Amino acid sequence: MLLAIALLSGCREEEAALDQRAAPQLLEEVVEDASTMNLPESIDTISPRIIAAGLVNVQSINPNIRVELKYATTDNFMNTNVYGGFRDAYLQPEVAQRLGKVQDYLTENHPGYSLLIYDAVRPNSVQQFMWELLDSIPVDQRTKFVSNPKNGSLHSYGCAVDVTLWKEGVGPVDMGAGYDDMRKIAYPEFESHFLSTGELTSVQYAHRQLLRKAMRQGGFWVLQTEWWHFNAHSRDTAKELYEVVE
Repeated sequence: MLLAIALLSGCREEEAALDQRAAPQLLEEVVEDASTMNLPESIDTISPRIIAAGLVNVQSINPNIRVELKYATTDNFMNTNVYGGFRDAYLQPEVAQRLGKVQDYLTENHPGYSLLIYDAVRPNSVQQFMWELLDSIPVDQRTKFVSNPKNGSLHSYGCAVDVTLWKEGVGPVDMGAGYDDMRKIAYPEFESHFLSTGELTSVQYAHRQLLRKAMRQGGFWVLQTEWWHFNAHSRDTAKELYEVVE
């Protein structure tokens, strides 16, 4: 997920020692209210718009890729289903092809491992809905949790994907921090710090490294504040190539 917490990427490493509970505590009261606004799980109003915009279902490119859209459940940082009945991962065609190559790399070189997608294209209308769900948080604080839809998220261009590794017999592997974890232990840029303190284990770090190595096979790069978020294009390039999916 392309949260504007990325704006904090210039933080110095010593800031990693700050209280890691601060961000979750700020959300607690807001999330409790937002959880009453789940969209009906039987209604999918998103797929027709995405298909009309020319995006493709990633699993039609490579069926070995697994999908579990977190925002189609209550298992996310807002405890709210904001996707309703939308369950599939869509990306721009060339981005989906590149992700398929990543899965091919895993299949050939790391048998038993698959990609597990937590989020792919996220229409700007959904981004706006998420933004408004948190409207009781001041804007300067809200951007730590969700990016301002006015800026255009790479997710809304179909050029970003939130992903982890799934291992046969295990399920999602341990990355040392969960999806949408806002603590600094989730930041790739602070991994050396948390390795030195023992809060991030060598096994968890190896899982992150394998994910990044695999994603590089498709030309994706990781966001330095979210181990799960990978971009296929810069924002400028995405704007040149595509329109925002509303």
